[in-house]
Amino acid sequence: MKKKFAARATAAALVLLAPLHGIAQVPAPARAPAGAPASVPDAFECVIDVYQTVELRGPSDGRIAAVLVRRGDKVRAGQALVQLEASAEQSAADAAAFRATMQGRIETARNRIDFAGKKLARINDLHRQNYAPAKELEEADAENKLAASELREALEAQELARRESAQARDLLARRTLRSPFDGVVAERRGNPGEQADGGPTRQPILKLARIDPLRVEAVLPLAMWGRVRVAGGATVMPETLGGRYRARITQVDSLFDAASGTFGVQLDMLNAQSQLPAGIRCKLEFDTPASGRPAP
Repeated sequence: MKKKFAARATAAALVLLAPLHGIAQVPAPARAPAGAPASVPDAFECVIDVYQTVELRGPSDGRIAAVLVRRGDKVRAGQALVQLEASAEQSAADAAAFRATMQGRIETARNRIDFAGKKLARINDLHRQNYAPAKELEEADAENKLAASELREALEAQELARRESAQARDLLARRTLRSPFDGVVAERRGNPGEQADGGPTRQPILKLARIDPLRVEAVLPLAMWGRVRVAGGATVMPETLGGRYRARITQVDSLFDAASGTFGVQLDMLNAQSQLPAGIRCKLEFDTPASGRPAP
């Protein structure tokens, strides 16, 4: 009994004397309060990519007459990029335009209706004076009505010719491939003299990339779920190039990757002056502090 008491007293004395003799004490590990949010970094890895890519193919098979741009050229929306051989379409458009301006049938119908109207008036006067039978009056009236119908038919034929001319112009315009947006030529695979294939699985002539705005993509841990919202803001810091650029959140994935415990986000970043290239890594800082509480 005396030995146990002596051991306890010795231990208590060592605890009291430890600070005096420089003996380090190991503190107990701190525990996070219950319900506290998991800590996450302030910046996340991201990639700056093109906003959209488009492959240009011909509407149908044909020979490439001219390619008006090279790889790396900047293009504007509506700019002509590729001219396909279009001699047949040009001839069809010229013929349709000529038919739309033809006036012969209309002039003939108008002359005929003028003659039929005068004849009807003359026979009508003779009929009132009992010099022309009723049958002649009926025939003159019928001829006048037929002449009016022929004029209406000629006018309708001219309107149809105008619409056919517009269709021919549209078919001719399809032989010129134009840019659907402002961007750059990412690839050029066709050259003048080669055959252009119009099928969706065949090789395109050009590949265009839209770089304004740029698309920023990042993969975030589940601890960030609820802290980022569509239309929220963020700061993008490209690697190597430096600088800080503003971006807006456009999409937050609702499907998580169970294996890695992550979800994806997409942001749009204006690039009107093409000051940033696509295809580079970056760091991403959200306006909502990572250590803050989830956004309501």
